[in-house]
Amino acid sequence: MPADFNRETNAIANGLWPLAGIDEVGRGPLAGPVVAAAVILDPARVPHGLDDSKKLPAPVREELFGEIMERALAVSVASATAAEIDRINIRQATLLAMRRAVAGLPLAPLHVLVDGNDPPQFGCGCEAIIQGDGAVASIAAASIVAKVTRDRMMARLCRRYPAYGFSGHVGYATPQHRRAIAEHGPCPEHRYSFAPVKGVWFR
Repeated sequence: MPADFNRETNAIANGLWPLAGIDEVGRGPLAGPVVAAAVILDPARVPHGLDDSKKLPAPVREELFGEIMERALAVSVASATAAEIDRINIRQATLLAMRRAVAGLPLAPLHVLVDGNDPPQFGCGCEAIIQGDGAVASIAAASIVAKVTRDRMMARLCRRYPAYGFSGHVGYATPQHRRAIAEHGPCPEHRYSFAPVKGVWFR
């Protein structure tokens, strides 16, 4: 069942508008950034079929991405690099990317809804919702924007570092990716603090 706009409707009724949905993509991969998106939907123009990005085929994600970017009142995408992940750890880097995404919104939210159970401090009201990307329209929209953006970033990295096949596995620890790391060593976009990369000899 697609995500709905009920929480946003309640927020409007309670004077908590604008409201932003926030989600991230890329906590688990061995390479690339963690990417967060913040989206304030237009209540009058909510795209149909919003859902957890992981449940949607790539063509549907791309189509919804275009609709979100066209219809939303505000969208902001931010990231934390692999180097930042290594320096401050993946949890802190994820929270940093989320804070950057909210700070980049051209319309400041009065309240935010975040997927998961570990939200950062935003300077406004915040509610964490477990599996919110499949239940709350604004979070689902943020999930889609973050996923499509990160996939495109990994495709660009694949052109720069073709030996690793980033466009296929987008940095996750697939057998192909592990073999490439073993053969070529990690590249500058790998997360050296992650166990499968840490300590690997490289040229």
